Amino acid sequence: MGWITLSLLSAVLAALVAIFAKIGLQGIDTTLATTIRSVIMAGFLVVISLALGKFEWGNLPHGKTLLFIILSGIAGALSWLAMFSALKMGPAPSVSALDRLSVVFVLIFSILFLGTQFTWKAALGAALISLGAILML
Repeated sequence: MGWITLSLLSAVLAALVAIFAKIGLQGIDTTLATTIRSVIMAGFLVVISLALGKFEWGNLPHGKTLLFIILSGIAGALSWLAMFSALKMGPAPSVSALDRLSVVFVLIFSILFLGTQFTWKAALGAALISLGAILML
């Protein structure tokens, strides 16, 4: 499977996250719901890693790589907490549209920290995503 197919699969699954979460958040604290989701995800990923033979002590990251994976995990957990709280209060399409502004932030951060080239295509794409998010409100 190529990166485009995997990216589209990720988008479909992310949409299901919002739908399942919106339904599942009835009568439960958002922090507890996010914790349960995280435990399920961790367990599922450990099983997948073991099944694929990826989980070997010698392959575990260390140093700078481990630091940035940890930071990514913390940012992801905080993102989920914010999204679940927003989903409990707001309509799923609007919450998800604003959440997808992450694409615009990825562009900005990748220009600042990764040396990504800023092109007119990227600027137009970011503007259209931003406009789409505003229209979905």
